Amino acid sequence: MSAGVDRVAAAFARARAENRAALVGYLTGFDPDRNGSLERIFAACDGGLDVLELGVPFSDPTADGPTIQAAMTRALASGATVAGALALAAEIRRRFELPIVLFSYANPLVSYGPERLSRETAEAGADALLVVDLPPEHAEVLRGPASARGLGWVGLIAPTTTPARRARVLAASTGFVYAVSLTGVTGAPLDPSDPALHAGLATLRSASSLPIVVGFGVRKAEDVRALAGHADGVVVGSALVEAGARGPAALGELVKTLRAGTLRA
Repeated sequence: MSAGVDRVAAAFARARAENRAALVGYLTGFDPDRNGSLERIFAACDGGLDVLELGVPFSDPTADGPTIQAAMTRALASGATVAGALALAAEIRRRFELPIVLFSYANPLVSYGPERLSRETAEAGADALLVVDLPPEHAEVLRGPASARGLGWVGLIAPTTTPARRARVLAASTGFVYAVSLTGVTGAPLDPSDPALHAGLATLRSASSLPIVVGFGVRKAEDVRALAGHADGVVVGSALVEAGARGPAALGELVKTLRAGTLRA
């Protein structure tokens, strides 16, 4: 299996061949602690995730709602670091072939050192970076070194993104594009049948050949089912974190239920 953007592309191709959307799941590294997070991540991967977003904890996660904020607080209290998250990625890679996307904020990643981060991310077997608060005009500090190592760069498009900015984000993106479903934070209420949301996803699909993945507020299989025909992938985050708190078995069962919702009619 090829690394980086090739592994990401292969995952979406497999889902497409099965006539379903890819299931993308977010979990925070080191929540509630190192071993506990690995148990949860392994359960989610065994349950049927197509792509894993591995959260690298940050003390000021402004794009995230209370559930993921609390997860990051727990993770930092248990000793989470960028190096620790990369070590988790390496352990996940030894067991699973699914793409691993490092999900974080600019501050800890830039502070770690862009060249070092990109080298060690590739060495750990992770495939892409998703940096929530790094706009395209400032992204090259991380995107350049990441691209040189064959890593994907996941751009984010919000409902408020202007056409000009959307074009810049798409031009810089590799791997897939993350369509933020609502104006708010992760875990906020979402109407997955909103025609305006579907129209926005259709616009993105017409503007980019990359897979379009929709997230923020997706919690149930019904939500996934309502979006599966409008996007190449669906992201679930807060609901997975909450299920993980009930134990790996509960998390694995939720992932199986969500995956069933990815099938298209």
